[in-house]
Amino acid sequence: MHLLLSGPLEVERLTVKIADLPVSLDGIKLVQLSDFHYDGLRLSEEMLEKAIALSNEAEPDLVVLTGDYVTDDPSPIRQLVLRLKHLQSRAGIYAILGNHDLRYRSSKAEVIGAFNSIGIKVLWNEIAYPLGKEFPLVGLADYWSREFDPKSVMNQLDAATPRIVLSHNPDTAAILQQWRVDLQLSGHTHGGQIVLPGLGPLVIHYQRLLSKVPRKLQRLVPMLRLDCSKVMRHWEWAQGFHTVAQNQLYVNRGLGTYPPGRLFCNPEVSVITLRKRI
Repeated sequence: MHLLLSGPLEVERLTVKIADLPVSLDGIKLVQLSDFHYDGLRLSEEMLEKAIALSNEAEPDLVVLTGDYVTDDPSPIRQLVLRLKHLQSRAGIYAILGNHDLRYRSSKAEVIGAFNSIGIKVLWNEIAYPLGKEFPLVGLADYWSREFDPKSVMNQLDAATPRIVLSHNPDTAAILQQWRVDLQLSGHTHGGQIVLPGLGPLVIHYQRLLSKVPRKLQRLVPMLRLDCSKVMRHWEWAQGFHTVAQNQLYVNRGLGTYPPGRLFCNPEVSVITLRKRI
């Protein structure tokens, strides 16, 4: 599948302004990688190697991984970490889990154990301080898990403290509006995978069309039974940078590819520079 309709890997570079960012952190660089789906079908070894090389070339201060490292069977994580151990970062590498990393009862423990073996810290409703006490990094449990509990984490932080929040599913941005989120980094959507130039992800237009089709007809035509709202509700946040109320959200298009493939929606390595908002 990745050989047919994946598209070439792209580097997306953006600058995000953060209010109250410590002067010492002005200009720091983050790399975000997401949605590997490393299972022998959805991500080629060549693209994975290139993504790691591009990340290292950026010389990041911090690397963050935002979920879905495997697809179903968690065992490929053992091979994936042998590749990811080559990632370089001044302040370390931090990860959160996605819904596919929780597919089986053993998945969570196996994925976390594999990451721990190479020194990657997985945050599960936790706060870390790789860039210092003045700029926390929050990692949330996956939105679809029973342990998604942003209140217990976000309420630990002073509202005057800037922070980055890692949350696999962009839909959580709607919930996180009640707290300060200077930058939320998410994945999950694969950018919508099929994008209509000038019109955005095809799924947005499909959902609008589906809403106008009578339910009886939807039941009769199998193709019309695909309800993309079960994957995500806010498809308008499928990729790129968004402002959600007072918060900022960036959604990475991911590396792996699902059927029917990608079109005008290439896999992505995100290089994000943070600047102090004056």
